[in-house]
Amino acid sequence: MTPSWVKRSTQPSPTERFDVVIVGAGISGIGCAYMLRQQCPALSFVILESMESYGGTWLLHKYPGTRTDSDLYTFGYHFKPWEGKPIASRQEILDYLGCVIEDGNLAREIRYHHQIQSANWSSEASTWGLDVCVEGLQTARIEAGFLWMCQGYYRHDRGYTPEWPGMKRFNGAIIHPQHWPEDIDMTGKRVTVIGSGATAATLIPALADQCKHVTMLQRTPTFFSTGQNADSLADELRKLEISAQWIHEIMRRKVVKERSDLIRRARSRPDALKAQLIDGIKPHLPEGFDIDRHFAPPYKPLQQRVAFVPEGDLFAAIRQAKASVITDHIAQFDEAGSQLQSGERIDCDGVITATGFELSVMGEIPFTVDDKPVDFSQTVSYRGVMFADIPNMAWVYGYGRYSWTLRVELIGNFVCRLLSHMQSQKIKSVSPKLRAEDADMELSPWIDSDDLNAGYMMRSLHRLPKKGSKPEWQHSQDYVYERSAFPAIDLRDPIFDYKY
Repeated sequence: MTPSWVKRSTQPSPTERFDVVIVGAGISGIGCAYMLRQQCPALSFVILESMESYGGTWLLHKYPGTRTDSDLYTFGYHFKPWEGKPIASRQEILDYLGCVIEDGNLAREIRYHHQIQSANWSSEASTWGLDVCVEGLQTARIEAGFLWMCQGYYRHDRGYTPEWPGMKRFNGAIIHPQHWPEDIDMTGKRVTVIGSGATAATLIPALADQCKHVTMLQRTPTFFSTGQNADSLADELRKLEISAQWIHEIMRRKVVKERSDLIRRARSRPDALKAQLIDGIKPHLPEGFDIDRHFAPPYKPLQQRVAFVPEGDLFAAIRQAKASVITDHIAQFDEAGSQLQSGERIDCDGVITATGFELSVMGEIPFTVDDKPVDFSQTVSYRGVMFADIPNMAWVYGYGRYSWTLRVELIGNFVCRLLSHMQSQKIKSVSPKLRAEDADMELSPWIDSDDLNAGYMMRSLHRLPKKGSKPEWQHSQDYVYERSAFPAIDLRDPIFDYKY
């Protein structure tokens, strides 16, 4: 049951000031707030959340079968042991986050239905001024000494749905999973799920038992792996009555080691790993299934996420003829379904567009520094956390190959250390700055598309900050490197421009 306090909304006074304002009460915001309270207890803070409760992704996504495709030993926090199965449902994750809020006594610091409309840094006052819409009605003014952007990576107000010819002619419902209607009934319906990523792989087995038939229509195949939703080492440690905290830490190290080995293999022997992934799902599919057409992507493994299918439930639905896969392009929609470029057609009663997200850059908030607009695509990112010449602000953006939360914690510890340093030295503001030796540094897009090329990222790469050719001006996707690099950051480095 959702605790009653999640609906609480404190009415702000005309202007309030906090040492830190955290934007977002999802996995990033809750984790960073917990660490801030533990490591910087003297600092005041508030969490501003635009939705009605905590959870972010896990509050918004209500489609059938919603679950994480990351293990909860690393997707969960290091300070809150996970004691369930490695892959968790939406409700289990919300319950876990609720416990962290209670453990950290964070409930009173969260303000729901608070949407930031604009943010302006005043160098004279060393303050971020935020105009905040409360409950969709009134506007409040909140000031922050430091702004911590934990709002996530995609827009909550709209998902990504391509425009296909004839969509308005279709007689059935067209639904994006991000906006799942609570009253929708798919019982006995023929449903087309457009897409092949983790969302589609979750939805299809959840719908297969109630629908007449589900068709996964994909333009490009996805790499999948499958296995039990359990871990034999964790189960054995529990039998030995090892403490939950120890089990959690051991499993985190195990998962990180396995993931690091997998990434290394993806780079050194991509063809061998591709063959292994495809061979791993063959036994779960019907005899004679065209696996090369439907489950052999044209890109290298781990350029996009490998979707984990617990217990092989997606493939079981295909094997039982409750679901089928078509790899093709949509030519157009008509009243009864879609016509494909191959000449084949799919008649259906409803369409689910599991076609991805729209990237959110800084929450789509208009930023200004001393009343001058900030274009983040023209800034240079310091370790994917801060931005050259943007004072007193940090951004949380996680990993594409490891669990998101591993980077949340690295950033959380760094920001808390930075805030403590500023507090002890009576520093009013800090921003990274390009040094003299960086003057001729080559700048390039934030992410190397040869390394990672998720669709939502490629569609918005032009809106993201630049990276430099030196490690400190890059957002590394290597957790094993960053877990040593972040604690080693010297806060006295001239790269940090402090104002007293």
